Amino acid sequence: MTDVLATPAPAANLDATDLAIVAAISQDARATLAQLSDTVGLSVSAVQARLRRLETRGVIAGYRPILDAEAVGKPLSAFIEITPLRLDQPDDAPELLEHLAEIEGCYSIAGQASYMLFVRVASPRELERLIRDIRLAASVSTRTTVVLQTFYEHRPIVPAR
Repeated sequence: MTDVLATPAPAANLDATDLAIVAAISQDARATLAQLSDTVGLSVSAVQARLRRLETRGVIAGYRPILDAEAVGKPLSAFIEITPLRLDQPDDAPELLEHLAEIEGCYSIAGQASYMLFVRVASPRELERLIRDIRLAASVSTRTTVVLQTFYEHRPIVPAR
């Protein structure tokens, strides 16, 4: 996976061609330079230069495969809200939980909880173990919602115009 650590540019700084390239690769990140060239009407070398610039600017933050969770042995997914046990404790839960590979996403949220975690595990027993590990590592209380069925995820991000 290629991760570029840069501050993303606002959509207002992207011209119509950049937006077309971003839209095309959000639909198919494996599109070839020739396919992108046909889509946006530029030469292959011009598309390659623009892609490189979009990566450097952080507009394109990386590329990664989308795996079938069941096929790789992690069919159980859940959302876990975490709330600090004490109001005076440091707000460092993301750092304290970063080592737990089962956590795919950590989101700061508004409401009673401080963070929402998205996790994938192999079984209910593994979920129980993970919840225990989260509570111990970050001194938090948890509220878990198990996902029964996913209708869609990993939808392409359509650039704002």
